[in-house]
Amino acid sequence: MASMKTLLCIAIVSFSLIQVAVSSDPDILTDYVLPPNTTVTDPNYFTYTGLRSVFNGTYPAAFTPVKATLNEFPGLLGQSVSYAVLEFPVGSLNPLHIHPRATELLFVIAGSLQVGFVDTTNKLFTQKLEIGDMFVFPKGLVHYQYNSNTTEPALAVSAFGSASAGTQSIANSVFNSTIFEGILAESFNTSTDIVEKIESGLKG
Repeated sequence: MASMKTLLCIAIVSFSLIQVAVSSDPDILTDYVLPPNTTVTDPNYFTYTGLRSVFNGTYPAAFTPVKATLNEFPGLLGQSVSYAVLEFPVGSLNPLHIHPRATELLFVIAGSLQVGFVDTTNKLFTQKLEIGDMFVFPKGLVHYQYNSNTTEPALAVSAFGSASAGTQSIANSVFNSTIFEGILAESFNTSTDIVEKIESGLKG
């Protein structure tokens, strides 16, 4: 009969495996997956035209991501991939954020970008990217992209290893939520007045 220690180890390993399974897209056992109550497909199911507007228009006034994720493109169901086209007008920033369910592979196709991420040892990795350069942001790590050019906009395409990578803004998640201001002040070794100013700026 297995000892209590052995059973505990098995339980811990099993729980860890379950956690890993739910943190990424599940493997599929068919060529593709159809939405419920769908039995017939044609090439339109595997086609998405929602990014055409990016290449037919002008740059927006502020940083704008144009996404092709499972929400916009049902054909990605089960395929563990998605895209976003990132438009950076002059001086614009994609603020600190994470993608909890996917690695991001960024490819610069116009202009230049300053990019960076912080690993779990708090080491910052930064790089200046030019047209044709790629940069990988590991899954779940805090990162940013910034167009520091004062005259030229920038355009990049990001590929994700999930049909629904998710995006969590660090500033909004921390300061634009219902976390008690005293906890935030203690966490950042500051005063509640400073926390309130940051919250006011995000809401304004």
